[in-house]
Amino acid sequence: MTAKELISESIIPLKTTDTAAFALTLMDEYKLSHMPVVDNGDYLGLISETDILTFNTLDVLIFSLLPNLLRAHVTENQHLFDIITAFSSRKLSILPVLDETHHYLGSITQSNLLHYLADIFAINNPGGVIVIEVNDKDYLLTEIAQIVESNDTKVLSMYIHSIPDSTKLEITLKLNRMNIDPILQTFARYNYSVKASYSENSNHEGLMDRFDSLLKYLNV
Repeated sequence: MTAKELISESIIPLKTTDTAAFALTLMDEYKLSHMPVVDNGDYLGLISETDILTFNTLDVLIFSLLPNLLRAHVTENQHLFDIITAFSSRKLSILPVLDETHHYLGSITQSNLLHYLADIFAINNPGGVIVIEVNDKDYLLTEIAQIVESNDTKVLSMYIHSIPDSTKLEITLKLNRMNIDPILQTFARYNYSVKASYSENSNHEGLMDRFDSLLKYLNV
C-alpha cells in the first residue's frame, strides 16, 4: 500500500487567499487540527489550528501565515510504514501527498489511516485473539504458526511489541476461528505464556481494546 492509494477524496485544501476564519471552519467540518495550503497546485505546507488561534483576528489571510506553515508531507510512492512514521513523529491529523515535482495530489487523514489499519489487522473479521509472551531469544514464528495451524486455524494478522526494559516480546495473533480453546491448550503444552485471549465467550470491546493498544503503541 502506497500513499497515493490512501488519499481521501473529500479534503479540499486551503488557498493563500482564504481567511483564517474559513480555515477554522474547514477544520471543524473535517474534524482536523491541520489543513494543507496549496497555491496553483503547488504544496506550501500545513497550517495548524494552534497557529491560527495565536492571532488576534480571524480576518487575516492564509498568505500572511505562510512563515508558520509546517513542511510535512509524503510522496505518492512511499510505503504505509513511512506514512505511519510521518503521522507519529509530527503528531498530525492529516498528511499531504505530493508527486515528484512537488505537486499536491491530495491528503491522507488520520481517520482513513486507522480504517485501513483496522482492515489489514482484520479487526472487523470474526475470530479470536490470543496474546502470548515470549523471551526474544525464544521467538520462533514458524513454531507459533505451526501451533495455530495444527488446530485447523489460520493467522489472519499479528503484531509484535517489545516490552520496555525487558527481553520479552508480546505477540498478538488474530485468528479466523472463534473457538480458540484447543489452541490455548496447545500453547500451554508448548509452555507458552498466554497473557490474554478473546474468543466467542468475550465481548467485542476486548478486541477493540487490543486495537486501541496497538494505535497507542504506534502513536497515531
